[in-house]
Amino acid sequence: MEQVQARTGAAGAPARTKPATPASNARWMILAILFMVTTINYADRATISIAGPELKKALGLSPVEMGYVFSAFAWSYVLAQLPGGWLLDRFGSKITYFFSIFLWSVFTLCTGFVGFFTGAAAVAMLFALRFAVGAAEAPSFPGNSRITSAWFPTHERGLASAIFNSAQYFATVLFAPIMGWLVHAHGWQSVFYVMGAIGICMSFIWLKTIHSPKQHPTVSKEELSYMQEGGALIDIDGSGRTAAAPAVNTFACIKELLANRMLLGVYIGQYCITTLTYFFLTWFPVYLVQERGMTILKAGFVASLPAIAGCLGGIFGGWLSDRLSKKGYSLSVARKLPIVLGMLMSTSMIACNYIATDALVVAVMSLAFFGKGVGALGWAVVSDTSPKEAGGLSGGLFNTFGNTAGITTPIVIGYIVQGTGSFAGALVFVGANAALAIVSYLFIVGDIKRVSLTRSLIK
Repeated sequence: MEQVQARTGAAGAPARTKPATPASNARWMILAILFMVTTINYADRATISIAGPELKKALGLSPVEMGYVFSAFAWSYVLAQLPGGWLLDRFGSKITYFFSIFLWSVFTLCTGFVGFFTGAAAVAMLFALRFAVGAAEAPSFPGNSRITSAWFPTHERGLASAIFNSAQYFATVLFAPIMGWLVHAHGWQSVFYVMGAIGICMSFIWLKTIHSPKQHPTVSKEELSYMQEGGALIDIDGSGRTAAAPAVNTFACIKELLANRMLLGVYIGQYCITTLTYFFLTWFPVYLVQERGMTILKAGFVASLPAIAGCLGGIFGGWLSDRLSKKGYSLSVARKLPIVLGMLMSTSMIACNYIATDALVVAVMSLAFFGKGVGALGWAVVSDTSPKEAGGLSGGLFNTFGNTAGITTPIVIGYIVQGTGSFAGALVFVGANAALAIVSYLFIVGDIKRVSLTRSLIK
């Protein structure tokens, strides 16, 4: 499908008339479910960081050992991205995502039982269960991108992607204080029991409420037309392979996607941006406790403040991107400008190394994560650029690059903290990655447009 880059269309072409907004709003209800699921997704990822200080004491772990435990999730999450994308393209988002939610929630719940073991057995079981959670969550964000591509026209996709992506911050806003209280009042194991049970319930809500556009019981013909005319790929998310989403030669497709300079720049940028995410998901509460001397209960509440800023920043970044698109700016400008501005704000976290006041540190971190939210438009870019025949595979490849940062970030920070005895170098490391994301989008990506696969790759 042709990429819609601006209201004015291609040079010399007349402006396209955007259809009137339809009365039904099924697509926004779908987005609400995506937001809820992604909130639980990130809350389950963050369980280990909230329980981390108590786990560290209970199991006698060093900072480097904690870094490896924190990274366990990302090892399998990265390895399972391409298989997860293939499953989405092969079986559709609804059933693949259901099993993803159900399994990651079961593994999260089981992590609470690590408390019944001691020594090396406890550490090995903890690593194995976090590894299993990562593998089970692999289809989640490629699934979000695929569903967004199916349900939203181009001029709404930036906001839609930003809303489900902002759930990573809302998860901390909602659950970090709750999980901090659970650890304080009932022990670290209770966090995993509670979050696992919530996720299992959510998996069945998903199964009941999610449908592809043409099969949704409340979508109107007007809304379908509005979506399709605006660039939504309404046929992409049927149950398995369809005429609109034929099978592709998987390995040849991956090779072609990696050879595309624009996509490679997007992948590198996502790795750098995701470094900020994993600092926040893993070491940030430990930073508050160890470097700033807060209690775990206080750290749980304090961590929610930058998260609120990140959530607001994500929504603002999506709104700004779509606003620029509607004003007639090219898709490249509409997506890149918020990313560059957001990453500039994120580099401010380095200033925390020179601030003694806790309140000011929290304010600067809030600015940094507001910027991270503004710049977190990678999934909108993926929805804009993925070949329609391989949306899941393209999203999986993008997420593979991005979440490699989930392996490197916790480990690198663990070595920095153990080697220097402070988080100063860690904040510089994270801030430098924000700067590298700017370089990638400005000098590697080029024009943002949908990729068309070579016809020989399509079976």
